Amino acid sequence: MTPGVTQTTPSTVIITGASSGVGLYAAKALAKTGQWHVIMACRNQEKTKAAADSVGMDPSRYSILHLDLASLDSVRKFVDDFRATGRSLESLVCNAAVYLPLEKEPQRSADGYELCVATNHLGHFLLCNLLLEDLKKSPAADKRLVILGTVTANPKELGGKIPIPAPPDLGELQGMEAGFQAPIAMINGKKFKPGKAYKDSKLCNMLTMRELHRRYHNSTGITFNSLYPGCVADTPLFRNHFPLFRTIFPWFQKNVTGGYVPQELAGERVALVVADPDYNQSGVYWSWGNRQQVGRKSFVQVVSDEASDQRKAEKMWDLSAKLVGM
Repeated sequence: MTPGVTQTTPSTVIITGASSGVGLYAAKALAKTGQWHVIMACRNQEKTKAAADSVGMDPSRYSILHLDLASLDSVRKFVDDFRATGRSLESLVCNAAVYLPLEKEPQRSADGYELCVATNHLGHFLLCNLLLEDLKKSPAADKRLVILGTVTANPKELGGKIPIPAPPDLGELQGMEAGFQAPIAMINGKKFKPGKAYKDSKLCNMLTMRELHRRYHNSTGITFNSLYPGCVADTPLFRNHFPLFRTIFPWFQKNVTGGYVPQELAGERVALVVADPDYNQSGVYWSWGNRQQVGRKSFVQVVSDEASDQRKAEKMWDLSAKLVGM
C-alpha cells in the first residue's frame, strides 16, 4: 500500500438476476468503480460466472451466491449464506424478473404460488424484509434499496397506456386474501392472464417500495426507490416470447419510437440510482422517459393512482407478509 494512503473497504451491493441483461451490466458498472463489491444473486452460478467473464468483470470485485426467488426457502438460505460472508450491506437491488406471456395455464413456484408473482414480488418482498436488518447495521451513511420498475405497470407513462393484454389491476387483492394457491393464479382472484400477472407483480414492486419508504426511511435513513431504466427491447426478459416478437420489437423501438436502450446503458442507470449522490431521494420512482438517447436527464416519474394507493399498499404488505410466512 502506498505510504499515506488509507485503504478503504469497498461497499457491498447485492443484485438479484445479475447473470444477464440489465442486472449483469449494473454489476459490471458498479464493480469497475473499485468502490463496490458485487454479490451476484442468481439461480445458475456457472452461467453467472461465464456472464461476468464475458463482460470483463474483475473476479476480485464480485462474488456469486445461489438465489432462487421462486423458493422462499432459497431466499432464507441466501440470507444465511450472505451473512456467513461477514460482509456489511450497503445496497440491495431487486432486479430479477420472469415474464411468461405465452403460458395458457399458470406455472407454480415451489410454494404453490403463480410463478411471476412468486418470483418478481413475493421472493423480493421476503428478501427485502430479511436484509433490512443488514442494511440497518451497516455503518455507512448512505444505504439504498432499489427495486426495478417497468413502464408497462404504470398507466401514467406512455408505454403503460397500452391495455394489451390488460392493464395492471390488483382489485381488492382477493386472490391473495384467499391464499393464492391453485386454482387461484391472479392477485385479484380473476381468470389467469399471463401478461397481466407480470404487470401486477411489478405494480406490487412499486407498492412495496412505497411501503418500505413509509415504514422505515425516517427511522433508518435508508433510501428506498424504484426506477425504469428505459426500454431494453432485447433483454433476456423476453426470452419466453414469440421469436417474431423478439425480432420485431427491438427493431420497432430503435427505428420507429426511438425508445430503445442498450442493456449496458440501462445497467449504468441502475448503478447511478445505487451510488450517485443525486439519487439519494427516498420514496420516488426515477425514469428517463420514452425517448432514450444517451445523456438524457432522469426525472421523478408520476405513478398511477393504484401505485399511489396507501390503503392498498398496506393491505398488499400485510397479505404478502402472510404468504411468505413472516
